Amino acid sequence: MNIHEYQAKDILKQYGVAIQRGIVAHSPQEALKAARQLHEETGTNFYVVKAQIHAGGRGKGGGIKLAKSFQDVEELSKQIIGMQLVTPQTGAEGKKVHKVLIAEDAYYPGASKPKEYYISILLDRARSCNVIMASTEGGMDIEEVAEHTPEKIIKEWINPSVGLQQFQARKIAFALGVTGNAFKEMVKFIFSLYQAYIAVDATLFEINPVLKTSDDKIIAVDAKVNLDDNALYRHTALAEMRDIHEEDPLEVEATESGLNYVKLDGNVGCMVNGAGLAMATMDIIKLSGGEPANFLDVGGGANAQTVEAGFRIILKDPNVKAILINIFGGIVRCDRVANGVVEAYKKIGTINIPIIVRLQGTNAEEGAKIIDESGLKVTSAIVLKDAAARVQEALVK
Repeated sequence: MNIHEYQAKDILKQYGVAIQRGIVAHSPQEALKAARQLHEETGTNFYVVKAQIHAGGRGKGGGIKLAKSFQDVEELSKQIIGMQLVTPQTGAEGKKVHKVLIAEDAYYPGASKPKEYYISILLDRARSCNVIMASTEGGMDIEEVAEHTPEKIIKEWINPSVGLQQFQARKIAFALGVTGNAFKEMVKFIFSLYQAYIAVDATLFEINPVLKTSDDKIIAVDAKVNLDDNALYRHTALAEMRDIHEEDPLEVEATESGLNYVKLDGNVGCMVNGAGLAMATMDIIKLSGGEPANFLDVGGGANAQTVEAGFRIILKDPNVKAILINIFGGIVRCDRVANGVVEAYKKIGTINIPIIVRLQGTNAEEGAKIIDESGLKVTSAIVLKDAAARVQEALVK
């Protein structure tokens, strides 16, 4: 689950990570109030107005602006709230901005020049352990740094049996070139960040930039946090941070119906029971000349209700030209699934695109017979190769 920057910073603050302070606002009036409050609490005279969406590259799209007065805060908030923000990560359609974060100016004058760094923590699946990545090239797209100057990316793998060690945090701080009090602050920052990452069952912490201020403080100016959906049952407060406005409406509807759904860009909708079978189904769709329009797993207990919900979600995608239902009757019998398909079809009414139902496993032949004798515009198959051929025929028509 993705969360907003202001929510991520709230988590970091709870675990002792120094952050750029800010207040979230849903309107220009709230933004002005937030700026005045920040001025009273921190003494800052400049403010950063930051669009809150689940995507990076906000500054490039005009979603992050510097305000030099209260009037600027109000005017810039009017421009940003409600805009359709397009960034390299949103695609051409962009995302609508519903709120902004009014943050203090952390780049204040001082004895030395501020410096930006990059630090992230994520799971290295190849090594089965967490890795801390850091770079002196903060404030830039890490993908560009990795492509053009990979030697500037520092990696430190953490043994899961002992956790982050003092020498490892010091090693990263040395590699980043910080000295004096900033060195001590960086070591503390890295330890606190790792503690937060583990405590909330995150899959990604990305702080870009990490700022060394002119008086040698180390703070998180931005924060991207991804949480493990499978662990949210242990963190009810974090689960409430979910913002459905930032998610695909069809994916939200699928979650509410107990379905695992991911929208894709293809033309063949697929409905299966089991994640592995879903991947195989997507492969066979491509081999048949189509492109999968979605990943949809109805789970082991496919019935009329789940099939109907799956139908309705797939049919809301205008790009879908055919639907392939691929069910393995292990936990559930194929004749039961077939009855569910027929019942769901009749409830929905007229469906103007071809539907191919491939049933394999317990009572597969009985299930195919139910489909064939239903009188509906549904084609049955038992062998996956036949199902693929029927998908190809449907797309040609």
